[in-house]
Amino acid sequence: MNKLLRELLPFGSLILVIAILSLWQPDSFLTLDNFLNVLRRSSVYGIIAVGMTFVIISGGIDLSVGSLLALCGMCAAGTMIWLGGAEPSVGTMALGTVAGVLTGAVGGVVSGLLITKLKLQPFIATLGTMSLYRGIALVMYDGQPINVSSYRYLGEGALLGIPISVVLFLAVTALAGAILRFTRFGRHTYAIGSNVEAAHHAGVRVDRSLIGVYTLGGLLTGLGAMIAMSRTVSAQPTAGVGAELDVIAAVVIGGASLSGGSGTVTGTIVGTLLISFLRNGCTLVGVSTNAQLIVIGVVIVFAVALDQFTRRKAGDAA
Repeated sequence: MNKLLRELLPFGSLILVIAILSLWQPDSFLTLDNFLNVLRRSSVYGIIAVGMTFVIISGGIDLSVGSLLALCGMCAAGTMIWLGGAEPSVGTMALGTVAGVLTGAVGGVVSGLLITKLKLQPFIATLGTMSLYRGIALVMYDGQPINVSSYRYLGEGALLGIPISVVLFLAVTALAGAILRFTRFGRHTYAIGSNVEAAHHAGVRVDRSLIGVYTLGGLLTGLGAMIAMSRTVSAQPTAGVGAELDVIAAVVIGGASLSGGSGTVTGTIVGTLLISFLRNGCTLVGVSTNAQLIVIGVVIVFAVALDQFTRRKAGDAA
């Protein structure tokens, strides 16, 4: 029962928030434009949070996603300008996009190697890479943003009336959910998070799986960075500051345990949307950005406290 409650609570909370805001601000909240705007804003951190889901289920954490987002954007925009000048062609922008996504993957590999080969704790390893990636992003182009005014499609384009960023968000969600549920890689991720020693003795190649988990997280961070860059048509070396807070919060609020071994992509999406609708609602009712941090902080504390409570009850029952 406790497990069922823990799984249903995020979804119930999301429905409750939507219902309250619908009654409170029906004219501004209950509109198609507002819902599409929330989904569009959710897409960047939502895609990154999907990658973080794998990391947290494996028993790890990645504090570097915000810094890596900025670095991916700078590398992508720099590639576009270097190859195509101030007005890069479609092909050049495609190459830049690939460069940005691959930068994210490489960043994930670095974190994975630090954790598996140097045996650093994930918190320490990614705390270091957080500073490293941010520093590189700031050193590139002397800390100046890179404008790519024609790079708009991922941020502003639409497919059958649905924003491209939302289409990508849905596609990533579906694919990641299938990987986590139906593949050996997904089963190994759960096994490592539940008991790394038992997973090792069961024949799981723990180091290779963990490197794969962090690489996937980096790859999705790179994809999220491309959408963020396209929305602002520029790469900012200060982009993604504090992003790790929202991303980790979305995963934990969605039901994943920071101890590892549990979590779902569906829960992460619910957590992402809950945070997005909370921010959207606070904005509509005039709550300042600073005060919104208090609201999100309370939600995070409640989610973690609930996780610990259910685990203690499960332990007592056992």
